[in-house]
Amino acid sequence: MLPEPDPATCAALADDLRGVGFTSENLRAAWGESADDATGRELRAPALRALGDRTDPLAVLGRLFALGAHQPTADVAAALPRCGVEGLERLGLATAHGETVHPAAVLRPQSFADDTGEGEWWIASDLDEMARGGTLPEDHVLGVGGASRTLAALQVPTPAARVLDLGTGCGIQALRARRFADTVVATDISEGAVRFTRLNALLNGVEGIETRVGNLFDPVAGERFDRVVSNPPFVITPRAAGVPAYEYRDGGLVGDALVEAVVTGVGEVLEPGGVAQFLGNWETRDGVDGLERVRDWVAASPVPLDAWVVEREQLDPLAYAELWIRDGGTVPTGDRFARLLDAWLDDFDARGVTAVGFGSVLLRRAVGRPTLSRYERVGTALGARAIGGHIAGALEAHDRIAGLGDADLAACVLRTAPDVTEARHHMPGAEDPMVIELRQGGGYGRALSVDPGLAALVGACDGDLAVGVLIGAIAQLLEVDAASLQEDLLPRVRELIVTGFLAVVD
Repeated sequence: MLPEPDPATCAALADDLRGVGFTSENLRAAWGESADDATGRELRAPALRALGDRTDPLAVLGRLFALGAHQPTADVAAALPRCGVEGLERLGLATAHGETVHPAAVLRPQSFADDTGEGEWWIASDLDEMARGGTLPEDHVLGVGGASRTLAALQVPTPAARVLDLGTGCGIQALRARRFADTVVATDISEGAVRFTRLNALLNGVEGIETRVGNLFDPVAGERFDRVVSNPPFVITPRAAGVPAYEYRDGGLVGDALVEAVVTGVGEVLEPGGVAQFLGNWETRDGVDGLERVRDWVAASPVPLDAWVVEREQLDPLAYAELWIRDGGTVPTGDRFARLLDAWLDDFDARGVTAVGFGSVLLRRAVGRPTLSRYERVGTALGARAIGGHIAGALEAHDRIAGLGDADLAACVLRTAPDVTEARHHMPGAEDPMVIELRQGGGYGRALSVDPGLAALVGACDGDLAVGVLIGAIAQLLEVDAASLQEDLLPRVRELIVTGFLAVVD
């Protein structure tokens, strides 16, 4: 296990990394875009080949820390004049064996961007498959993966006094949350994980992150937080002999019970108005849709919750099993893969599971009666762009119009968001469009098919006239009844305000 990190040694290592220019941009330039992309597929040979016999500090540390390759002791010592090889050993990041230094962990630069700007952290974690050249141990502490980046991009960038990072892992969410919070409490069932979190906080000079060991909400019983973020171990894993139970992804419960426990329990650690954001899997089983099952979990919370659940992907049981068996380092050949696949499919069959959804959950402890209940499927790819600001804006917009009746909404002045575009599709030679589509450039990148009345209203919302006045004018142009058109359009206007196509003008 990683030793308790020494602050002075962490500071010395950070100085050395800064002096070398140990950044993701510089590493990508050192071994090239193609090789850099290959490292994301657990292939290090192209990067090692590109570096050749270079012995400059960036190449040496790139091989040692980012690629997990042994390096000459003299070269490592020269690259780290302040920390030295002895410092790496004190931190548990490497071990010296005579004239060779062996990596004991990976340490990689990780760039980020949010509403306040861009930056980069150094993130240490256990040796991964690329560095180990084999399967992972069950107590593996994961580095920054796709799910980590997704949740980081979803975090709302609004000020908070106290934030809980539940299941912190290497601490990437805690670091992200600390940019907007006074203090962060980071918990995990793994002592190794919280030590990596402390190490990464020290390496990056981030104070105000407290770590605790324990399961789910036990370490913070009786406490409340303004925000909770969590990338919990949500992967559905058979409880069967011979199936590895990786701590970083498996919560030890049956099916999607771990996510259910987070949904039903998080409200009690939130301050009124506090927001929880986390990722999860949920099963469609016995004919009940997965999103409906999540809705039932929210209803079972002992405190009232606003809810916004977005399913980004859905897999059938076979595809889901194959995904996570491969994730553990087992290739789809041989008896081991077949045995694991049978275990997964038997487990799903036992509960009548026909699909597994993946997505994000936003819950807010309601002040009074809940007013937000959104359960939707959004399939557009987000990439690495941060949409936390968009999510915060959607919550604010919902709150602003939730109490407005139709007459009040008709009196509002709206403006079309600057990232909204319109496309019209015509049959050859036709005067009228067959399809009118509104597209959102930011946020979730939604695309909506709309009718001429709604398209005209969105096009006319320039921050000048009230919605009701615009609808009256559009009704005259379309030669339809104004009251009927308003009754038809206003519910959809509400949706466009919440989803960011339209904004209320103060």
